[in-house]
Amino acid sequence: MNHRSLLLSAACVSALGILAACEKTPPEPAPSASAARPAETVPPPAPATQPSAVAAVPSVVGSISMSELGPLQDPKEAKTLPAPADVAAPPNDAKKTASGLALKVLTPGTGKERPGPDDKVKVHYTGWTADGKMFDSSVARGEPTSFRVSGVIKGWTEGLQLMTAGEKARLWIPAKLAYGETPAQPGMPAGMLVFDVELLEIATAPKAPAVPPDVKAAPATAKKTESGLAYRVLQKGTGTRHPKPTDRVKVHYSGWTPDGKMFDSSVTRGEPTAFGLNGVIKGWTEGVQLMVEGERTRFWIPGALAYGDTPRPGAPGGPLVFDIELLAIETPPAAP
Repeated sequence: MNHRSLLLSAACVSALGILAACEKTPPEPAPSASAARPAETVPPPAPATQPSAVAAVPSVVGSISMSELGPLQDPKEAKTLPAPADVAAPPNDAKKTASGLALKVLTPGTGKERPGPDDKVKVHYTGWTADGKMFDSSVARGEPTSFRVSGVIKGWTEGLQLMTAGEKARLWIPAKLAYGETPAQPGMPAGMLVFDVELLEIATAPKAPAVPPDVKAAPATAKKTESGLAYRVLQKGTGTRHPKPTDRVKVHYSGWTPDGKMFDSSVTRGEPTAFGLNGVIKGWTEGVQLMVEGERTRFWIPGALAYGDTPRPGAPGGPLVFDIELLAIETPPAAP
């Protein structure tokens, strides 16, 4: 997902949080993979990790987060759809949640299952401000959009989980669950927003990997390096060369704290991530260089090689455990 989000509480440490550069400089609007910035805890009804990336343009629903939803349309070019009669406030028959979200079913769904926070959905939608001004619409563009439920503004993350496939609903999203009263990024709509959302499809997320039995501490059979990094090969690789710090690698990974809490996983997102090996936390830079393509290894990374014992908000502190599968090594071309 190519998005940067106001949902992300700490804009620099990634869901995987391995970008070391983030600890030194503020994020810039450039594409990145899920190893770029931290995930925020998703509001009820269910928590989930979320990927992070940065979009060059603001998006419709995902705060600065969902360019999959498309950039905000130019009002001069967009086909205007009339605002609902109840755009200014939810009617009495709308259901309201504890968070302040209001929802009214316009067309009942044909399915029974509701999406979870890690599931991907395909939707059609139109959004208006409370004064009836349309600021974006996939309907007007004539093309539905797909994204991960936990990758959008809080009001959408919560509201979608109350819907079933085939259902069309109207959401009244208070500012605190959208972009706020004074959005951080120019061009984003402020205050309460109203969306008509049609949930077209649900793609169930892959099952989360099991917590490693040795997540609390490295076993005696694990190898240790001078830096304090411990590792154990879980699956032998098919390649012969090791990546260099200047290489770009593609991996699948899952990360846990020693108490068995998974804080991020590319596996549950259903897509691997790629990054420059010299741009990640020290434990990853050192550890991945010990691997070959096709290899899957478990790493016990001390806090000093990760985010430290007192990390910034949103980043996991202390020692961390990662299962990493090295899928590919991409060596950059030699400089002229």
